[in-house]
Amino acid sequence: MPDTAAVSLAPFQVVLPESPLRDVMAGASRWNVPIHEHGFIALVDAMPRLVPEGQTADSAICQSARVSYGQGTKLVNEDRGLVRYLMRHHHSTPFEMVEFKFHIAMPIFIARQWIRHRTANVNEYSARYSIMPDRFYRPDVESVRKQSKTNRQGGEGPIDAATAEEFLKLLETAEANYHKYIELSERGVARELARAVLPVSVYTEWYWKCDLHNIFHFLSLRMDPHAQIEIQEYARAMYELIKPIVPVACEAFEDYRLHSMHLTGLEIDAIRSGASLATDNKRETAEWEAKKARLGL
Repeated sequence: MPDTAAVSLAPFQVVLPESPLRDVMAGASRWNVPIHEHGFIALVDAMPRLVPEGQTADSAICQSARVSYGQGTKLVNEDRGLVRYLMRHHHSTPFEMVEFKFHIAMPIFIARQWIRHRTANVNEYSARYSIMPDRFYRPDVESVRKQSKTNRQGGEGPIDAATAEEFLKLLETAEANYHKYIELSERGVARELARAVLPVSVYTEWYWKCDLHNIFHFLSLRMDPHAQIEIQEYARAMYELIKPIVPVACEAFEDYRLHSMHLTGLEIDAIRSGASLATDNKRETAEWEAKKARLGL
């Protein structure tokens, strides 16, 4: 390889790195985290994949930000302050310059929540083209939750053991349709129709590619205690996979988003005056009480 910084290779010019590069995934083809009995989330690629030795992919965030004022890359020891400034002041575009691609297997009922995040590129296993594998999500007895009385879309605490056992038997009955699904598919029923008998506890797979800004948005919602526990487990695993690659951005995310708190104008007025929240909305009042408890007020 020539020593020059640029090599003429018509019709374009190849510019060689100024310093040695390292692979942010240490040469691995994937980093895999098993989840539940049949699920997993695997990091299969990242952009940038190669970064200067001694740096992390956080450098791509800084490189993008600095081009805004014409200085390009700058001192590495200033990168942390810049990344934290960008996160603190909601400058999202530089974070979009880092991307991650995941291979994920999860129950369909989790996938249908996940797909609500419409900012990723997704390609899913097709039950029109292929037979669905015999893989179903079944929680243990202790994980069967009762419906929350305050959150219409969530559960809270374990339900009584007898009801939990009855629920698990119902899941087993639903899973038994799989054998009939295979039989009827082999007898010629179109796969696009045969799949209709399968429950949403059956596992699907997809490749999911997303930029860091929108991954942080996904994580802020799906790592929240109010999110369904099963998707929280995937979100936490995703976060652990990206942290070694963008540690500075993740630190800023924790400090300024994940563990932060948004205060409304009414709540700020209540803090200043020491009076009650100026609203008759019970849910808003309950949310304010929860915030005060976190703040020790």
